[in-house]
Amino acid sequence: MKFLTTTALLLIPAVACAQAPAAKKLPYVYTKWKQFTKADGLPNDHIFAVKSDGDRLWVGTEGGLALIDKKTGKVKSWTEKDGLPFRVVTGIDIDPKTGDVWLALFGGGLARFSAGRFDHWHQLNSGLVNDVVYGVAVENNNVWAATTAGASRMNMVTGEWTIFTEKNAPMEEIWNYGVHYRDGKVHLAVWGSGVLEYDIATERWKDYLDPDAEMEIDLYRDDGIVHVITTGANYVDKVLWVSTYFGVCRYDGRNWRAFYNMDSGIPSDFNNNLRARSGNEAWFATDKGLGGIMDAATNTWVAYTRDPKSNTGKAIVSRDKTVLETVEMGLNLPHNYIIAIDTDGNDIFVGTAKGLAWGIGDGYYAGVKERPRIITENRSKAK
Repeated sequence: MKFLTTTALLLIPAVACAQAPAAKKLPYVYTKWKQFTKADGLPNDHIFAVKSDGDRLWVGTEGGLALIDKKTGKVKSWTEKDGLPFRVVTGIDIDPKTGDVWLALFGGGLARFSAGRFDHWHQLNSGLVNDVVYGVAVENNNVWAATTAGASRMNMVTGEWTIFTEKNAPMEEIWNYGVHYRDGKVHLAVWGSGVLEYDIATERWKDYLDPDAEMEIDLYRDDGIVHVITTGANYVDKVLWVSTYFGVCRYDGRNWRAFYNMDSGIPSDFNNNLRARSGNEAWFATDKGLGGIMDAATNTWVAYTRDPKSNTGKAIVSRDKTVLETVEMGLNLPHNYIIAIDTDGNDIFVGTAKGLAWGIGDGYYAGVKERPRIITENRSKAK
């Protein structure tokens, strides 16, 4: 495990305050990072899923499942030799009532890890519509699986399965990329069908599509989802955040807001996933780095990238497209291709194509506030 520390020093001008420009309202910047790779015990460096669970961090990789003890940094892993039904873990969720770990398997169906044992569901022994499962979400007594042939829901009490496809849900396409549950609503991110919302209380579907119906461009911005090829949807504080291959967007129940690389601080419009921390803050997994919108009202972002040549990283703080601050730091991300993100408390966990990054949020604050710019002194330690 590599442990990167960056000591943040607040720059206090020696000249009179009247001669210095007023401090800008700036967001929090992560400057302290830990990294985990195969050398630290991960079964594979290609990370598909991360899920924080108290003092534990579950990691789904191309070669198996891993558990990181946050207190000790120790890593334990499971592969097919250890009973894992399939080696590629693409989604993870935790049952809050039992602590069971549910796994989406990319070609192996659905699994539950409970009391040291794996239980396995697939097309031949259950109502799972397809064995290629991208995501999994626990909703009350149900577990949802997002597959390439629709979505499946299993009642964990009765064992009853329900399949959702174009036959009984507003899916123009049935390739489900992601599933998320919160506050009585299940959201499916579907390739070519935007986002589908299932209301648990009414058992009714609602679809969110790009109203201009243009696949190539967003003809009228802020009219709806930026594109129908969606990769993730999170519903937090009654706000819906959406990631796509062509930008990202936010819906507060009345108004849509689109964000693109050309007019915001997001590193790229190609987004693999997202994790919303609140209705005002969300993080996006792009192919060119980690992008966090820290204050939606002012379009204030922090973009984290790694220089592959120098093994150093930086964070660029911007508002709209104006750079407010550049923070040079030691290595922050193992790779700029981001696939999975989770947040827990003040910390953030980032799965990349070449390992896991853990941003430690000492002094984290939400939104923006007045502060001097950050100057960093980099020290790198290897454990």
